[in-house]
Amino acid sequence: MERRKLLTALAQGGIAATAVGVIGGCNSSTPTANNSTANDSTASNSTDNTVSSGSLPSLEWQMATSWPTSLDTLFGGAKLFADRVSAMTGGKFKITARAAGELAPGLEVLNVVSQGAVPCGHTASYYYVGKSPVMGFGSSLPFGFNAQQQNAWLYEGGGLKRLQDIYASKFNAIQFPAGNTGAQMGGWFRKEISSVNDLQGLKMRIPGLGGQVMGKLGVTVQTLPGGEIFQALQTGAIDAAEWVGPYDDEKLGLNKVAQFYYYPGWWEPGTTLEVQINLNEWKKLPPEYQAAIQTAAYEANMTILSRYESQNNEALQRLIQSGVQLRQYSDEIMKAAEQASFALYDEFANQDVDFKSILAEWKQFRDRVYAWNKLNEGSFERFTYAQIAPS
Repeated sequence: MERRKLLTALAQGGIAATAVGVIGGCNSSTPTANNSTANDSTASNSTDNTVSSGSLPSLEWQMATSWPTSLDTLFGGAKLFADRVSAMTGGKFKITARAAGELAPGLEVLNVVSQGAVPCGHTASYYYVGKSPVMGFGSSLPFGFNAQQQNAWLYEGGGLKRLQDIYASKFNAIQFPAGNTGAQMGGWFRKEISSVNDLQGLKMRIPGLGGQVMGKLGVTVQTLPGGEIFQALQTGAIDAAEWVGPYDDEKLGLNKVAQFYYYPGWWEPGTTLEVQINLNEWKKLPPEYQAAIQTAAYEANMTILSRYESQNNEALQRLIQSGVQLRQYSDEIMKAAEQASFALYDEFANQDVDFKSILAEWKQFRDRVYAWNKLNEGSFERFTYAQIAPS
């Protein structure tokens, strides 16, 4: 979508200036749905500089989410998306974000969106790898992309278009990136983990392909929504759990039920969250509302990541002061996890044609972006981070 067309569609009083701010980081356009999936939708070609509220319908949608309201980054990000859609449509299109469990269980958002029980949701695609391993690409793959690289692959590397085609054909839905956690931490453990042998029989909450890799390393994997992790650790139903990072983990009180906090979160180096919309409902929307959704999702994607980057270190220092002990995963565990990850990808590629085709493109992009980042940003980081004293 050309920037001029988008701004024409969104301009209503001061709204155009907001849209420009959102788009400012793009090369030439705001990321959009691919044309076939989005029903050939583009912004209005009206020459008027305002969106006529009288010509647009008043809509009210409910949005299921995977997040408890206590997580002001995740649930707050979903609410930010909804608020921005309302603002960019002059209050004509209102979306209400609902906490996990209100409209659907936290891990069932895609199901209710796909069925049309709710028109949209905010969630993470890796919760649904049981439906198709391809869903891992939409959030984060172990030893994959950091947040910046993930956005590059989705927006400019063809990843979003490929995934939207699959969502349309398999789930009757369309999705847009609408948040990123950045590099996550490696989880909370009630005992120290030094070797692969220490993982044997350990009961751990960890979703997605990371969970399947941990399973290959001997872990008994469980998938629980965020609001249930504390109680499961407290009662001993699980021995370890990962969520996001210091800010959210402190909110959930995980430091009160586990002592050892591991890093890095090799299974989620840059996890994308997304807005999912029932495809039938999407096709009913005026182009102006579709443009508002895409722009609001893009803003949420940038804002959620920025909030985590801003808040995590202060939260980490509070956790350390409370008695939490930081531990780094051993090289043995890291090497075993990386080997198991790519072995798992090969298994999926042999079983799933969609996974195979996307994996080949993903690997090629990974090689290119890793080489570039190692040369430029990597050299900068190796020098500057070496000057920083350990916490």
